[in-house]
Amino acid sequence: MRALMSRSRGLAVGALATALLVTACGGKNDGPRASDKIADAEQGSTRSATPGASASDGADRPDITLPKDLGDKFENWSTGDAAKNAVLADVGQRVDATNYAIAEGDAELPALGFYYRGTALADAEDWVTSIVKDGYSITGVNRYYNAEIDLFDSTSAGVVYCEDQSKAFAKDRKTGEVVKTAVTAKSYVLYSTRLEKNEKGVWQTTKLTSQRGHTSCTP
Repeated sequence: MRALMSRSRGLAVGALATALLVTACGGKNDGPRASDKIADAEQGSTRSATPGASASDGADRPDITLPKDLGDKFENWSTGDAAKNAVLADVGQRVDATNYAIAEGDAELPALGFYYRGTALADAEDWVTSIVKDGYSITGVNRYYNAEIDLFDSTSAGVVYCEDQSKAFAKDRKTGEVVKTAVTAKSYVLYSTRLEKNEKGVWQTTKLTSQRGHTSCTP
């Protein structure tokens, strides 16, 4: 996530991740590979074909409600496999949790610890803290697409996916001013993640790396 935190303030931010929003949480390109937001900001939180497995699995999941000027759009975020859909659902929730924490200005938001763990959680918290400390939030729409999933076994998986940040921007927390920047190849990010299923059945992100301008994500 250190490379992610080196972005200039004017660049759009998206999760981490949250996360997040990222070469990303984990800080190096050693994450597993599964194989080797295009809408008006006024739409608010938006979701496309996101599997609903997480919502009905019995886990006591935290409430995540993005502000009206911020949306996460997931395109074709589903497969014909229920197990893979469950993984994708929690990846989507982790993305939402990261952007929610940034919008709320709260690096200790319970949703982060619910969908991250280990060093990935520490990096996500650091990332959120750095954005808030700089006086920024985020606005607009982040689009997530081209997801590929590998189930390594019943409790571990890898997911690779793309993010389009061309319509997501930094926003000054005090003034509300939106910092719009030119769209370039670096507006598109390839993420590689590793997830572990915990005792509650939640797929938590344990590693997260990224590469800006990757040819598999750029238009």
